[in-house]
Amino acid sequence: MLQKKICLLGAFGVGKTSLTQRFVSSIFSDKYLTTVGVKIDKKAVDVGATPVSLVIWDIAGEDEVSAVRTSYLRGAAGYLLIVDVTRAQTLEVARSIQQRVATEIGDIPFLCLLNKIDVENWDIAEARFEELQQAGWTVERTSAKTGAGVEEAFTELARRIVG
Repeated sequence: MLQKKICLLGAFGVGKTSLTQRFVSSIFSDKYLTTVGVKIDKKAVDVGATPVSLVIWDIAGEDEVSAVRTSYLRGAAGYLLIVDVTRAQTLEVARSIQQRVATEIGDIPFLCLLNKIDVENWDIAEARFEELQQAGWTVERTSAKTGAGVEEAFTELARRIVG
């Protein structure tokens, strides 16, 4: 079985841990728990006939004060870049992270996940997402709360990694 390291990156509170819990254990909790450093989980997915064990690094959120440690990114085969659709500034954090990752570890597969799509009051205009797609980003919509798009996003990243 192939084993591939993937990272979940984004601002604080965008739902990285909730997405991981939904994907790995099919659970969701409304309780907010701040990740300190990194939390590692595993789950196997099938990419065609190839079983792939994803080693998921849920990395602590980023803000103006603390940036993601690039040492956590070493060996990553791909990453999920999470944006909270209810907080516009998380999109800018995601852009900054993506540029830094590309500089530090190169061009590896990633998906941008627009999380919390179950919430009605979006703070980001649809045109902003179209701009990302025009820039070559793959943008998917997810909800850790309902599970919408979660399994598909992780599986699509695995598919892109395996090729």
